[in-house]
Amino acid sequence: MAQRTVLVVLFDDVQSLDVTGPVEVFAGAEKHVPGTYRIRTASPDGAPVRTSSGLTVVPDLALAAAPAPDTLIVPGGQGTRHPDPALVEWLRGHGPRARRLVSVCTGAVLLARAGLLDGRRATTHWAYCDRLARDHPAVDVDPDPIFIRDGHVATSAGVTSGIDLALALVEEDLDRDTALSVARHLVVFLRRPGNQAQFSAQLAAQTARREPLREVQRWITEHPGAELGVEALAGRAGLSPRHFARAFRAETGTTPGRYVDRVRLEHARRLLEDTGDGVEEVSRASGYGTPEAMRRAFVKSLGTSPAEYRRRFRPAPAR
Repeated sequence: MAQRTVLVVLFDDVQSLDVTGPVEVFAGAEKHVPGTYRIRTASPDGAPVRTSSGLTVVPDLALAAAPAPDTLIVPGGQGTRHPDPALVEWLRGHGPRARRLVSVCTGAVLLARAGLLDGRRATTHWAYCDRLARDHPAVDVDPDPIFIRDGHVATSAGVTSGIDLALALVEEDLDRDTALSVARHLVVFLRRPGNQAQFSAQLAAQTARREPLREVQRWITEHPGAELGVEALAGRAGLSPRHFARAFRAETGTTPGRYVDRVRLEHARRLLEDTGDGVEEVSRASGYGTPEAMRRAFVKSLGTSPAEYRRRFRPAPAR
């Protein structure tokens, strides 16, 4: 197997975790399977860069001297707000030459400025998705997934999602066991599926202002297998169903039904990842009632069945 060059672009005010997260993943894979990856970092002029947290990172070389990469990684950070035009121009010329072009967090902004995301589906940190869509209308911005693959271009959300994406790339290059070994060493999940939402159900919705509605939110989270129809929830809040539904949406930004759906999916996903419970047992505990109802929910939201989800994303027992 030919050694693959992984080139990470550096610039002032880069987010340090956007750099070190993927680097640690590929470096771990190289230790597990020597000769697999050659990791290089490069800044526009080869000079050290100061990250947004104040750390100084010394690159291996200047971009002009960088080898043609197999995988080109563009991290994000405050430095993407007013990027060096020379860096954008370098990406425009060299990005298409990489077998895989990867961005972490707001690194997608640099790719978009270089015209490398035009006509593609992409994501970035949730706080910048609207701006990316507004400034680059030719990009199909999806704010939900933690990472997206569109052809040879892969974009990811906030900082930790860069680790998820890097693990996915290692699994693609080598195998699941290698990715699992790296994930265990870093004490992270093997990898979350790319179409998993950037937020948990609780974070995706706002916390209600009034205590009765906040209590209902807590009840839903703690009792996903209970009767969670609007009438039952309204009774817990001491409101009429119509008033409850209207107030819940006004204060959380989502309907009671959608909130319940998210909580149940998240609960089922965690049971499949963390327990050996059967699919039928998981479906009952998560409020779906039947395995078929849970299967439909998984296929709709995650694009895979519960059984396949468990096979792919539940860590194998340690040897």
